[in-house]
Amino acid sequence: MNSGREHSKPNVDRHEAAAEEPEIPRSREHRMEADDARIAALEVELSETRDRWMRAEAEIINVRARAKRDVDDTRQFAMQTFATDVVEAAENLRRGLDSLPAASDEEPESVTRLREGLRGIERNFLGLLERNGIKMEDPTGSVFDPNLHQAMAEQDSATHAPGTVLRAWTPAWTLNGRLLRPAMVIVAKVPAARITSRPARPHHAA
Repeated sequence: MNSGREHSKPNVDRHEAAAEEPEIPRSREHRMEADDARIAALEVELSETRDRWMRAEAEIINVRARAKRDVDDTRQFAMQTFATDVVEAAENLRRGLDSLPAASDEEPESVTRLREGLRGIERNFLGLLERNGIKMEDPTGSVFDPNLHQAMAEQDSATHAPGTVLRAWTPAWTLNGRLLRPAMVIVAKVPAARITSRPARPHHAA
């Protein structure tokens, strides 16, 4: 009796092991459907991964562009601040030249040499500024441009067209084509009409 029970146990274990094994598709169509589903899932995953990668790449490009723009703006601001101070020095040099007395044959030789020396310094200085993008413009005789000039006063003129710059107190300065400091100018205007009095008509007594 006992031996029969002992021989029946291996059969029971084999049935339990078979029940634990994964179910295998019974037909070729089932296997193809499983493969197609797996491929579709992988394609979706690949598409999502590609989309995340493209968004990350675009964000990196945007960060680089913003960083470059910030650096350029900082450099431009620093250059503009420095250029403004340099322009002030150039205008002070011009004021020093204008304060010298007019050249004459009787002036001392020391004054003549001083004037020539200052003019040479000014030419070299302006050339150095121009090579670095800082340009000076004397608007005298040109048409008033509100983008470059600041009108300080108007003056009647019968020999100049209205809007002509008659005189510039200071020149216009630009940095790489952008306005750095406007010119302070006097602009021509149409002379005021003279009011001519008409002769009084003779009054005839009735």
